[in-house]
Amino acid sequence: MRYLHTMVRVTDLNASLDFYCNKLGLKEIRRSEHTAGRFTLVFVAPEGQEEAQLELTYNWDPERYGEGRNFGHVAYEVDDIYATCKKLMAAGVTINRPPRDGRMAFIRSPDNISIELLQKGAALPAAEPWKSMQNVGRW
Repeated sequence: MRYLHTMVRVTDLNASLDFYCNKLGLKEIRRSEHTAGRFTLVFVAPEGQEEAQLELTYNWDPERYGEGRNFGHVAYEVDDIYATCKKLMAAGVTINRPPRDGRMAFIRSPDNISIELLQKGAALPAAEPWKSMQNVGRW
């Protein structure tokens, strides 16, 4: 398992980039626009520590975030998302968002911290029981 990033939601992308990059000294690593989902992702990290990324998620439709809602999740890359989820389920962990796409799953810690698991490399082919599993709770 390899740490990937922590996600926070931001209400003003330009103000956030000014804070994280110009004031705090992080640099923009990459950016992606998701028109279908109506959001922008910008990853920032300290110079020379590109592996320690913070994901700034900007939802295009305004939303008020209470304390805690602006924090999103911690993400880890795994070698085999299906094997990882199977092991977690066997240990009694609920898979809140199953890896139906062979790429991404979400679980929660005992303190309800959302944890994203991402398949290393290309997505695995869709397979049962994951393909037909429904979401459980919030993730």
